[in-house]
Amino acid sequence: MPRNGSSDDETKPAVRAADALAAYVAKRDFSKTREPPAGKAKRRKKGDPPIFVVQKHAATRLHWDFRLEMNGVLASWAVTKGPSLDPADKRLAVHTEDHPLDYAGFEGTIPKGQYGGGTVMLWDGGTWELLEGDDPVAQVEKGKLDVLLHGQRMNGRWALVRMGGRRAADKGKDNWLLLKKKDDHARPGDGDWLVTQHMTSAVTDRPMDVIAAEEGEAPPPPPKPKTARRKAAASDAPPPFVAPQLATREARAPAGGAWLHEIKFDGYRMIGRLHGGKASLLTRTGKDWTTRFKALAEALAALPADGLMVDGEIVVLDDAGASDFGLLQEAIGEARTDAIVFQLFDCVFLDGEDLRDRPLVERKERLRSLLEDADLPEDALLRYSDHIDGAGPRVWEKACSMSLEGVVSKRRDAPYRSGRGRDWVKSKCIERQEFVVGGFTAPTTGGPGLGALAVGYYDAHGALTYAGKVGTGYTEAVAKKLRARLDKAQRKTSPFVTGGAASERGIRWVTPELVAEIEYAAWTREGILRHAAFKGLREDKDPREVVLESPAETPPDVGFAETTETPPVDDPADPPPPPKAKMAKAKTNPPEYRGVRITSPERVVYPSQGLTKGQLAEYMDLVADRMLPFVANRPLGLVRCPEGRGDSCFFQRHPGMGLAKSVASVPVEEKGKRKAHVMVTDAAGLIGLAQSGVMEIHPWGARADDLAHPDVMILDLDPDPAVPFDRVKEAAREVKQRLADLGLDSLVKTTGGKGLHVVVPLLQRRNDWAEVKGFSQKLARQMAADDPDTYVAVMTKAKRTGRIYVDYLRNGHGSTAIAPYSTRSREGAPVAAPIAWDELARLPSGARWTVETLPARLKRLKAHPWAGYWDLKQSLTRKALKAVGLG
Repeated sequence: MPRNGSSDDETKPAVRAADALAAYVAKRDFSKTREPPAGKAKRRKKGDPPIFVVQKHAATRLHWDFRLEMNGVLASWAVTKGPSLDPADKRLAVHTEDHPLDYAGFEGTIPKGQYGGGTVMLWDGGTWELLEGDDPVAQVEKGKLDVLLHGQRMNGRWALVRMGGRRAADKGKDNWLLLKKKDDHARPGDGDWLVTQHMTSAVTDRPMDVIAAEEGEAPPPPPKPKTARRKAAASDAPPPFVAPQLATREARAPAGGAWLHEIKFDGYRMIGRLHGGKASLLTRTGKDWTTRFKALAEALAALPADGLMVDGEIVVLDDAGASDFGLLQEAIGEARTDAIVFQLFDCVFLDGEDLRDRPLVERKERLRSLLEDADLPEDALLRYSDHIDGAGPRVWEKACSMSLEGVVSKRRDAPYRSGRGRDWVKSKCIERQEFVVGGFTAPTTGGPGLGALAVGYYDAHGALTYAGKVGTGYTEAVAKKLRARLDKAQRKTSPFVTGGAASERGIRWVTPELVAEIEYAAWTREGILRHAAFKGLREDKDPREVVLESPAETPPDVGFAETTETPPVDDPADPPPPPKAKMAKAKTNPPEYRGVRITSPERVVYPSQGLTKGQLAEYMDLVADRMLPFVANRPLGLVRCPEGRGDSCFFQRHPGMGLAKSVASVPVEEKGKRKAHVMVTDAAGLIGLAQSGVMEIHPWGARADDLAHPDVMILDLDPDPAVPFDRVKEAAREVKQRLADLGLDSLVKTTGGKGLHVVVPLLQRRNDWAEVKGFSQKLARQMAADDPDTYVAVMTKAKRTGRIYVDYLRNGHGSTAIAPYSTRSREGAPVAAPIAWDELARLPSGARWTVETLPARLKRLKAHPWAGYWDLKQSLTRKALKAVGLG
């Protein structure tokens, strides 16, 4: 982009792009740098909005390069502290040489010694609009550029202002200020939020150090060559014992390139130590189990290392190659240790070098090289546990589809730290954990066998808490062995301090010395295990260490049976394509639905699920024809989250602010003035909402052709968190019956939250807002008066404790309610879904279906749950109004 204050060939606004890039070319040796050369200037399709890109650049000084497409090139400013969301901040932006359009896709390293040497991250990108003037080049010459950004991280109104105006450029000084204008995206007093919250690439999700390592700036050192074994020295000795690093439970594997993922093994955690040709095997608590597994110890001793400490898990593999804890128990019990293998996944010490402070990827590479040097056969007792970079949610889904136990995800650049932390997280496919055995029952037929185990766990105060009985999973031989051990440990009193064990009959109490691995389906509200099965005893666990495991964020419904219709999952045997390949695909072939192109489809919008913007658009395309009758040609309220769930979400009613062109508008009377409201008229409009980062759609209850008369009434049943969902279902049935008594048919839908909506079509449109709101208010108050212990008709939170709020306020002029099939900006990616009344009994929650599970439901349905909706030509009759006290 030509600008004032430079050489003659740069001062003419109409100069060709190739000439404008002369300074860029002169500063670079393209035989040494991988930056894109300045070839023939790229001209994009006429009508395409210009792009912008922000590249975080760790050169001599860290800065953010802000680049705007204009006149066939990228006009560029170096922002020293990064963009600020505080309108009061004025960030220095030094105007630099123009860059070719190809530079918008560059992420990697510039070699040291070359101009701008250092690491470059694609930190943000999108499209932009000029808000003042018609010619951006002319505006730059004037020294003021007002723009509207539609990016992944930078959005809304921004301004670039030259310090000193036009005169400064004439004197060769080209320092500017980057300013955030006041709008819904601004964060007064929190200007650094953008640069502190977003530390990874917007395209590949890699932090700067990983980009540097993977792109050649700082490759990990190669493993030490092993030419010959040498005599061990005292300095080669690893520590006597290192407590293992432990994983924190999560609902699903995390997304992003900062993580690598390993299959979770179903065995005993083990630390292997080698020094002076002697190997030992230590449990997670430091117990020496070497004599139990002599063959594994001998294999460890044969490795080409003088001092070594490795972390892994001993397992027995079934015919499909999956680890099986039951088979491990049998192998140990029958002394068939030749069937046991040691899966190695970390190396914390090697040949005198403590590796605990090294990044995980380096430790694993050193371990892999060590095992390759050993030239082990495929069926060796020692095996390297490989991993997959990124794609965590897909790896987790694939593991679950293969009936594996789960996935362990680890931060690739993190050190090794003993104890439980968040650098390692585990996400299980099935509910399974250890429990302490505190009692048992005899079989109903009598005899020496076993009826069930009474199990529990220790709470935060050290009290053994009862968790229920486990009556399945035992072979006859196992039951007899367990009974023999339990008979010797019997005591007169219950070891359980809390829970309902005291009320159980027939339990014989034992000293809590044994730890059992239990698989189960779920928990009851009383804290008792459901459908629990015994998997084996854990000899490596201290009973006092057994606490309740629960994920940090548990989705309301895992729904594996219904995820089979989701897009194919990558095979864990085949790692996903590297980040650069993903980036190229996204840039050259963006997905398109209903004629709307989806930009940045790889952006993760539901972090815990790893769901992307592209997948959200794909879901919207799937449900568009079903949703459209309930949202088309109505004013809409939108929840927009341009950066994904939980980040800078805001509510929007009015058009503009970066909404896609396929989104329409409708004039609405507001306080005596007519203002445009967002509206969609077709499926392309719905896809446009997804393209614009909309995560919730809330339509009015009236159509644009008659905004004074609603065509639907909604009773929102909003329970206090302590209210069981069964009571909410009963409330919905009661509303249905009360409406039927007044001659009104109704339907029901889930909300994607904790409640339900009872929906009453009023397709005759004879009632105005006052009548509809008044009727619903009277009905809600009647329910609260008839059963004040169950219902409340006021919003006050203090009065809603333990009750269901019957919310009638969805029925006022300008009020909205979540649309059928709309997503929610909540954990788990739940959706609102119409259901048939006869489905209500089986419904487990108001968040039953998600973006991932609803497609399978729709495929199975033979008819729409609301079949007949548009035949309900009803209204609030005078008789019905009078029955509730109106008219």
